[in-house]
Parts: sequence; structure tokens; C-alpha cells
Amino acid sequence: MKTALVFSAIVAGCTAFAPSASTAARSSATALAADLSGEIGAQAPLGFWDPLDMTNGGEKDTFDALREIELKHGRVAMLAVVGYLTTYAGNRFPGAEGSPSGLSALWNMSLDDYLWIFGTCAVLEICMSDRTGNSEFAGDWRNGFDFGWDKQSEEWKTKKRTIELNQGRAAQMGILGLMIHDSMGNLNEILPTP
Repeated sequence: MKTALVFSAIVAGCTAFAPSASTAARSSATALAADLSGEIGAQAPLGFWDPLDMTNGGEKDTFDALREIELKHGRVAMLAVVGYLTTYAGNRFPGAEGSPSGLSALWNMSLDDYLWIFGTCAVLEICMSDRTGNSEFAGDWRNGFDFGWDKQSEEWKTKKRTIELNQGRAAQMGILGLMIHDSMGNLNEILPTP
């Protein structure tokens, strides 16, 4: 019995390295897929990195949808870091002066507070999208308003989009780090006490 288990484990381990039947189909689909190595955000040291094949072999539409999600998460994370640090410094909205900062604020909120948050998120989700169909790129939610963007060169636009993407990525790691240290109870060791 023991020998049979060991043999089946070896066979299973060997089949993990055998080529699958879908390899030919996947390689032909990749050959027809877009070259995403030149996209904004595909930069050194990793370049275009998709180890989980979330773009289905490099499909441009899937990539654009994921890029829009990444931009949205980055923008929310940037706001979250600023809000986290602002409340940690002791600043509060009127009427919320007694609220704690950080994750402990979640447990001290009333139902009305949660309803305001979810309502605000719903309004932002509805309004902050490409409602006109004229977006220049995934995540362009100007909806016909021009704040000087159209007057800039393509090089300037690419630089600013790259900066926003990288800042969003950093903010996602930043808010994750703040939340982890807050839940561990050692946030005062990495942030100055107000």
C-alpha cells in the first residue's frame, strides 16, 4: 500500500512537467494576442508580468479592463493612505471628534455612518466611469471635461499616466502595511505619535 502511494505520487509529480494538450492552442492564441510589453506600467525590472495569465494570453480587451481596475484600486488606495494618516494625526470631520483612528474606527461607527459610506461609494461608482464613451484610455473618466489634458503632448501624458499607476501601486502596498501594523498593535513604532 505504501509503495503504491509513493509510486502514484511520483507519477503525479512527473505529469506536472509533461506538456498539456492545450499548449498548442495557447501558443497560437498568444501569437495572435497583442504585444503588451510596451504598455504603460510594463517597466523594469519585470516588464509585462502576468504569471497567472489573467490577460488570457495577452488579450488587449482583458488587459484594458484589468488596467482600469488597477487604476481604480490605486486611486482608492491613495485616498485611503491620506485619510488614514490624516485621522491618525488627530484631524476629524465635525461631529466625529471622538472617533478613534485606524481600523478601530470601523468597530465604533453607527449604522448611519456605514450607510453614508456605502451611499457615497455607490454614487462614485456610478458617476466615476466613462459615461460619454470618449475616453482616451482605460480609467479616463473626464466625461467631456478638459482640465488641460488635451493640450499636452503624448510624451507628457504617458509620463503622467505612468506616475499615477506607480503611485497607485505604492499606495496599495502602503495602506496594506498601515492596516497590518495597526492590527498588530505596533503602528506607533512606525508613525510618530501626534
